[in-house]
Amino acid sequence: MEHLLNYFENYWAIESSTVKILDECVTERKLKRKESILTEGEHCNHLTFVVKGILKTYHIDKKGNQHNLQFASNSKWLTDFNSLYNNIPSGLYIQAIEPSIILQIKKEDLFHLYDNSPLFDRNMRIVTEEAFIEQQERVLQHISSTAHERYLYFLKRYPNLSNRISNVQIASYIGVTPEFLSTIRKKIAVERSFS
Repeated sequence: MEHLLNYFENYWAIESSTVKILDECVTERKLKRKESILTEGEHCNHLTFVVKGILKTYHIDKKGNQHNLQFASNSKWLTDFNSLYNNIPSGLYIQAIEPSIILQIKKEDLFHLYDNSPLFDRNMRIVTEEAFIEQQERVLQHISSTAHERYLYFLKRYPNLSNRISNVQIASYIGVTPEFLSTIRKKIAVERSFS
């Protein structure tokens, strides 16, 4: 809970009555590497806050190819908003890349907090808006940028993760093969050595 309350201090500190509700409804989970908290076809019933570790959200296409959509590390939120809000089966997977500690709020508790805590509602609106902006930027990157530019965007978006996530995971995120990612990295290293 301390991590979560510290997080809210960055926006609007929540009311003491909300802290009590959160204390009762937030569940801490420890995840092993590759442990999933959501799989395709399940209904997403939680909003998840990452205390420690890295989780990824991904989709598997009809050919069996994995497409990483998002990474979440310390003090980041993730969920399948479409499944959570529309009560439909998820088309996504959410999985730990490394051992992780997460906090989860059940859907019914989340909606109760929205209705009963204006500051919690305001904070979570910002979280949702930031997630929407991130997805918009990601779509624009994929339709209008080169692979080189998408890799630079990944480094900007996730500056502390490039050494903690494998090339395979990063390549899936930017939409290239691991071999092509190695070529991009070599080119960047050469460019930096001449500057």
